[in-house]
Amino acid sequence: MSALYPSLEDLKVGQVIQAQTRASPVMPVLLVQEAAVSPPSVLYPNLAELENYMGLSLSSQEVQQNLPQIAEGSSMAVSSSWPGQVVAPVSGNSLGLRRAEIKPGVREIHLCKDERGKTGLRLRAVDKGLFVQLVQANTPASLVGLRFGDQVLQMDGRDCAGWSTHKAHKKLKKASAEKIVMVVRDRPFQRIVTMHKDSLGHVGFFIKKGKVTSVVKGSSAARNGLLINHYVCEINGQNVTGLKDKVITEILATAGDVITLTIIPAVIYEHMVKKLSPTLLHHTMDHSIPDI
Repeated sequence: MSALYPSLEDLKVGQVIQAQTRASPVMPVLLVQEAAVSPPSVLYPNLAELENYMGLSLSSQEVQQNLPQIAEGSSMAVSSSWPGQVVAPVSGNSLGLRRAEIKPGVREIHLCKDERGKTGLRLRAVDKGLFVQLVQANTPASLVGLRFGDQVLQMDGRDCAGWSTHKAHKKLKKASAEKIVMVVRDRPFQRIVTMHKDSLGHVGFFIKKGKVTSVVKGSSAARNGLLINHYVCEINGQNVTGLKDKVITEILATAGDVITLTIIPAVIYEHMVKKLSPTLLHHTMDHSIPDI
């Protein structure tokens, strides 16, 4: 099994490192000027030649810190690409990537109602499945970590397959105020794309009303497979559904050099938010940054 990389840039830098490592079995150690004690040697070369690689501004020291540290003399071959491991020499330990993760499998959550008897949750039936349409800020639904696009498989032990939107809300209204047990799958219609800002701070795509309308040729967005006719649901794990383009652009500008978008096909998104007031999406949707 080969290694996994969050982005194409991570893969390419990883390949350069492997090629250099194979060509030079004993690798020089980067010296930390401030440290009084020499750091332990590692199997990675000085990567000065990568500092302007693929339009990125890379630091040799940062790249080394983002890689698994394999002690000198270890029998593990670098050319094995750390099988099954996610290797991120450029993305590093990105908080946004971790917040945006769409986990496989299903999980159980326990939901309650507030003093008004509300959960802060709206559901929508799509293709015989039941999905989260709206999570209001500072409500029981937001506190248990539900997100736009999550699929609800069971509610209080009952399978939700085939339920209409009306039936789902009726069941939710009649459920116990103290405990509603749900089985949930993370956002099956959505996927994440990790990209990197270039030296000018651009990733290379344009949006209109939250939808990707064009991708710049040769950009990180293009290299990593960002598609048009998809809506941006999250930026580094933060829900931006329903926000104005200006606000989304501001969030992108301050989001750091590693950008992880969560996107959804336009045809599915438009069906999911159908009959939902734009005011509700903009003003009541939970747009907070999730905890890890």
